[in-house]
Parts: sequence; structure tokens; C-alpha cells
Amino acid sequence: MKKTLFMLVVAALFSAASEKAFAQFEKGDKLLNAGINLGGTYGGGGVGVGASFEGGIHDFISVGGQFDYMHWGYGGGIYGYGWSYNFINIAARGSYHYGKHFLKLDNLDLYAGPALGYRVASSSYDGLGHDAYGSGVFVGAFAGARYYFKPNLGVFAEVGYNAAALKAGIAFKF
Repeated sequence: MKKTLFMLVVAALFSAASEKAFAQFEKGDKLLNAGINLGGTYGGGGVGVGASFEGGIHDFISVGGQFDYMHWGYGGGIYGYGWSYNFINIAARGSYHYGKHFLKLDNLDLYAGPALGYRVASSSYDGLGHDAYGSGVFVGAFAGARYYFKPNLGVFAEVGYNAAALKAGIAFKF
């Protein structure tokens, strides 16, 4: 009987520790997203890669930065004119983690926020005309979700007007 009681207490402690490890976003958390970008927001498609890092400064607020690279182009077709565009975005971002206001799922983090940064644009075109895109300051907005299947490892997805219409990949929490 003592062994059974001891095992129940140990199981309860591990369960409580496990639940805390999966806790939703809180002050002091460090978050890293790394993944692919789909559907460029600058008038074209394309596939890219990106990463963002944020640190929790409040139980609901995180701030950090992001880096994204996007490429899209066309090989020429029947007229023989090809073009390609490359975009590099470097931005500051902030997120409001609103999921804990109405969800009781400890492994789900819902968030949204703005981004402000600088876009470096380059292009090449084989025909007549000029570059329709230029480098400069950009403002973005996003909403996303992180789902953790381990305390420090999960997946994320973001939608919005940023480097891409959709970002998805792997999420880490430190």
C-alpha cells in the first residue's frame, strides 16, 4: 500500500511539473521561430526562409526581431524575358499573447502584433522597363499560433502582411 501511495504522489508531482513546463507564454520566456515563408506580400509569390526571436517582458507581451529572405521570379516564357526579385527584411517586432485570456490549453500560444523594419530589394529583368520595387522602411502586422508538443519544442504558423502571407515552421521556447 505504501508503494502504491508513493507512486501516486510521484506521478502527481511529475504531472504538475509537466503541466507547468507546457504553460502558456509568460514573462521571461525566450521564443525562437524558424521556418519557410509562402506567398510573398509584394505582389508575387515565392518561397523563402525566415526566423524570429522574442523575449517576454510581461506576462502578455514579448519584443524581439526577425529576419526573412524571399525570392520569386519567372524564366521568360514565349517572349524570352525573365525576371527575378529578392527581398531581405530585418525588423523589430512585438507580440501580444492573448490566448491565455480565453483558452485553457497550456500548450497553445496565440499571439498577434506589429513589425517595423527595413526591406532590401533587388531585381533583375531581361526586358525593357525598370525595377518596380525598392528598398525602404516597411510596416507589417501578423497573427499566429504556436503549438508545443514538448515543453520547449513545437510548431508555429503566422499569417499577415509581413515578409510573406504565410509563415510556418518549428518553434523553440527557452
